[in-house]
Amino acid sequence: MSVTDSFSIDPWGVAEHGLDLSGQARAESVFALSNGHIGLRGNLDEGEPHGLPGTYLNGVFELRPLPYAEGGYGYPESGQSVINVTNGKLVRLLVDDEPFDLRYGGLRSHQRSLDFRDGLLQRRVEWTSPAGRTVRVSSGRLVSLTQRAVAAVEYTVEAVDGPVRIVLQSELVANEQLPTHSEADPRAAAALEAPLVPEFQHASGTKAVLVHRTRYSGLRVAAGIDHLIEGPERVDVSAESSDDQGRISATTVLGAGQRLRLVKFIAYGWSATRSLPAVRDQVEAALTAARYTGWDGLVAEQRNYLGEFWSENDIEIEGDVELQQAVRFALFHVLQAGARSEERAIPAKGLTGPGYDGHSFWDTEAFVLPVLTYCLPAAVNQALRWRHTTLPMARDRAAQLGLAGAVFPWRTIRGEECSGYWPAGTAAFHIGADIAAAVVGYVRATGDQEFEREFGLELLVETARMWRSLGHHDAVGRFRIEGVTGPDEYSAVADNNVYTNLMAQSNLRHAAEAATRHQLEAAALGVDTEEAAAWRDAAAAMFIPYDEKLGVHPQADGFTDHQLWDFEGTPGEKYPLLLHYPYFDLYRKQVVKQADLVLAMQKRGDAFTEDQKARNFAYYERITVRDSSLSACTQAVIAAEVGQLDLAYDYTAEAALMDLHDLGGNTADGLHMASLAGACIALVAGFGGLRDHHEHLTFRPRLPSGLQRLSFSMKVRSSLLRVEITHDTTTYTVPRGGPITVQHDGETLRIGAAGAVSRPTAIVEVPADRCVQPPGREPARRHAQAGVQAGGVVVDHLPAE
Repeated sequence: MSVTDSFSIDPWGVAEHGLDLSGQARAESVFALSNGHIGLRGNLDEGEPHGLPGTYLNGVFELRPLPYAEGGYGYPESGQSVINVTNGKLVRLLVDDEPFDLRYGGLRSHQRSLDFRDGLLQRRVEWTSPAGRTVRVSSGRLVSLTQRAVAAVEYTVEAVDGPVRIVLQSELVANEQLPTHSEADPRAAAALEAPLVPEFQHASGTKAVLVHRTRYSGLRVAAGIDHLIEGPERVDVSAESSDDQGRISATTVLGAGQRLRLVKFIAYGWSATRSLPAVRDQVEAALTAARYTGWDGLVAEQRNYLGEFWSENDIEIEGDVELQQAVRFALFHVLQAGARSEERAIPAKGLTGPGYDGHSFWDTEAFVLPVLTYCLPAAVNQALRWRHTTLPMARDRAAQLGLAGAVFPWRTIRGEECSGYWPAGTAAFHIGADIAAAVVGYVRATGDQEFEREFGLELLVETARMWRSLGHHDAVGRFRIEGVTGPDEYSAVADNNVYTNLMAQSNLRHAAEAATRHQLEAAALGVDTEEAAAWRDAAAAMFIPYDEKLGVHPQADGFTDHQLWDFEGTPGEKYPLLLHYPYFDLYRKQVVKQADLVLAMQKRGDAFTEDQKARNFAYYERITVRDSSLSACTQAVIAAEVGQLDLAYDYTAEAALMDLHDLGGNTADGLHMASLAGACIALVAGFGGLRDHHEHLTFRPRLPSGLQRLSFSMKVRSSLLRVEITHDTTTYTVPRGGPITVQHDGETLRIGAAGAVSRPTAIVEVPADRCVQPPGREPARRHAQAGVQAGGVVVDHLPAE
C-alpha cells in the first residue's frame, strides 16, 4: 500500500481500511488524540503490534546529558526529552487463552477511523484465532477536551462462534519497553531508559493507581484507571498491582452473539512541587468525575465542544475534496495541541510523538499561535503566559551571554536552552521577536489589555532590551544586528539578517508603544522615557540590506555575493543537504533550506513594495530547496500575493498533506504542527490575502483555478467575521457581535448588523512565467497528481546534539 493510499479521502475524517504493519508508526501519529495536556498515540488497544508506543503529558520530561567533543562557555549542560509516561490505554484480550494479536490467526477485517466532529478514534475488527475461534472487537477512544485530566476507552468483544472464554486485562504500565534506535547516543539513551521511579501502587475493585517520579528531573507523575464492566450474568473481576503495573482483569464465557463491554476511565496528573498524596488525590478526583459523567456523557461533551468549534472556525473549500480533508485534519490537530495546554509549551510535534525530543521552538509563535489567535484565543493567552513564566531563565541566559533583557531558548520544554548546536540555537535570537509578534497579534485581535498589562508588556520590554544591547549604531547611524542566525538553517551567524532586523524593528516599536500605554506598569519594570526613546531610535535607524545591482534584498548582509550552490550537480538522493554536505559548505553558499527573506515579506509585508516582493520571491525560489516543512506554507502565501496562484496552490497542498502523505518521511515521530497550522495560513493569508499589519484587518482575495470557493471565519474582539470567496465575489458577514472594519483591496468596509457586504474578487494578472525552483525541488503539481511529492525527505530542524 502506498503512502497516499493509506487513508481514505473524507472531508470530515480519516479512515484506514486494513492493517499496514509497516506503516503502523505513521498511522499512530495520524490517529493520535490529545487535548494539549494528555497525548495518546494511536496505538492499537492491545498494545501490540506497534510502531512506537507513546503516552505523553505536556511538560513531563527527563534530563539527559548533552555530550560535547569540545565544550565552550555558555553551552547548555543538559538536554530535556519528553518521555513515554504510564500507558493507560492498554486493553489486552485473550480468546480461549490465545492472545488477540493481529500478526497471528486470521484477520478478516480491520478498520480505524477518526471523525473530526466528535474526536473519537473508533475501531472495528473481526479476527479468527489460530485455534479457530472468531470474535468481533469494537472500540472507541477519546481524550477529553472538557475534562483536562481525563481520557477514556470503550472496548467491546463479541463472540461470533461460542461458547468462548474471554479475558480482558485492562492495564496501567510504566517504563514500557520502547523500540531502540541504533543511531541514538548511548549516554542519552541510558538516561531515558526506565525514567520513572515507583513511589506508590494500589489496585482494588475496578480501580488502580500508580505514582512515579522521574529519576533526574524530579517530576511526580500519577496515573489512574477505573472501569464499568457489562456482560453475561457471571463476570469475574480481579485487581492487582506492582511497582510498574496496575491491572484489572475481567473474565467470562460468551455464547455466540454475546458481548463483554468494558468502559475504561483514565486520569493523569503531574507536578514538580506537590506531594505524593496531593497528586494521587488529583487523579482519584478526576476518575470520580469521569465515572460520574460516564462514557456517553464524555462523548456528548466532546461532540458539543467540537460542534461549537467547527461552527465558528471551519475552513471550507470547494473543488478539492482531498485538500478539504487535509485542512480540517490540520485544524483538528492544531486545536488538540493547544486546547488545554494551560501555561505549558506547544511542542513542534504537539503530543503526537517524541520527534525533536518533545521540544517547543519558534515554530509555535510564528506559525501555530497566529492560527489559534483567531480561532482559540484563550489557548494563545495560555501559551504566552507560559513564555512569561520562563522569563527568569531567559534573563539568566541573557546575562550569561553578556546581554540585557531576556534571551529565550531556541528549543526547550521547561524554559532552559537545550540546543547544543550554538550557531542554530544561541545565535537564533529572532525567537524573541517572534514571541513579541505573537503578543502584539493576540492583543490586537482580542483587545485584551489586561493581558498586555500583566504579561505582554514585560515580554515586550525584556525582548526590546535584548535587541538594544545586541545591536549597535554604526558610524553613519544605522542600527545593525550582527552575528545572528535567521530562520534559514543553511545560513548561520550572519550580519543583518533581514527577517531578524525587521522583526526586531517591530519588537522595539511595539515595546515603546506599550510602555506609553501602560506607564505605571512600565515604570515598575524600570522603563523610563530615555530607554523608550532609545528603542524608537534603534527601530527608526534599523539597517535593512538591499542589493542595488540585482534589485533584491539579500537574506543577510552580503548573501547575494556568495557563490551559488551547484544545484545542477546535486543528485536527488543527496537531499536533504544537511545529511550529505558539511555545514561550512552550506553556510558559505547561496542555498536556502526554508523561507527566510520570503517569511520576512509575509510577516512584515509593510516594509516591501509590490515590485520588491515579486523580484525577491522569484530570486529566492531559484535557491530554496525546502528541506524543512516550515517552508511550503510561507512560499504559498507570497506566491499568491505576487500572482503565482497555481504555484501557491501546489505549496498549500504540500503543507496540508505533509503528514497524511508523509511527505517528509518522518511522520512516524509525530505530526508537523507548524506545517499543519501553515496550511491554514496559506489558505487564509494566501488566497484570502489576510494581513494584520495595521489596526484593521486587510484582505486581497484571489483563488487558483483549482478551487471554486473558499470560506473561513475569524474571531475579532467579541465578534465573529466570516469571509466567503469565489472567483467572482467576496462576501463579508458578522454572524455574531458588533460591527467590524476591514479593508478589501484597499477599500474600507464596515461590516455589521446591516447584513452581508459583497465586493468583486479581483482578477489577478498572472505573470507570464511561473517561478522556477532548483532542479528536482519543485512542488508537486496539484492538478497533475495530487499529493505526490517530488524531492525526498524533509528535515525540519538542525540536529541539536
